[in-house]
Amino acid sequence: MQWNKDDIKQYIEVTEYVDTLLIPLMPFTMNMDKQVEKIVVQGELIKIFSSELERRFKGRIFLTPSFTYLSESDKGNGVEQLNKWVEEAMDNPFKHVFFLTFDAQWKKFESKMNGNLLWFPSVQSGDLNSEATKSMIKDQISQVMELIRSYW
Repeated sequence: MQWNKDDIKQYIEVTEYVDTLLIPLMPFTMNMDKQVEKIVVQGELIKIFSSELERRFKGRIFLTPSFTYLSESDKGNGVEQLNKWVEEAMDNPFKHVFFLTFDAQWKKFESKMNGNLLWFPSVQSGDLNSEATKSMIKDQISQVMELIRSYW
C-alpha cells in the first residue's frame, strides 16, 4: 500500500493485515560537486527498491512518502524526525518498521532509530537501465525481501 488515495481507502478497510511500515530515506543536494551523481543515483535506487518491495508485499507493507534530507546534514536531527514519524504511525497496528537507505552514514545512528535500518551499498553511478545494474538490483531486492521476512 502506498500513500495515495486508492491505497489509503483500501488500507482503512484492511488495517489489521498491514503490519509493516517501510520508510525510504532519500538524500538530496544542490551541491554540484563530484558527489551529486552518487546522491542522485541513491535517490533513484530508493524509488525503485521501495516501489518494488511494496509491489511484491502488497497488502502487508505500507510505503510512506520518502523521508527527504540534505545529504550533508546531521543525521542525528533526522533520527529525531524519523522517530516522530514512527511514533505517529504506531497509532496504527504496525508491528514492524523498516528504514530503507543506500546512505551508509545512517548506520552510525541505527541504535537510536525506532525501527530496523536496511542499508545496502549502491552503485556509485552509471546506467540504471543496463542489464548488469538491473541484475544487481533484482538480486538486492531478493535479499531485502528475505531479510524483511526474517523479521516477520
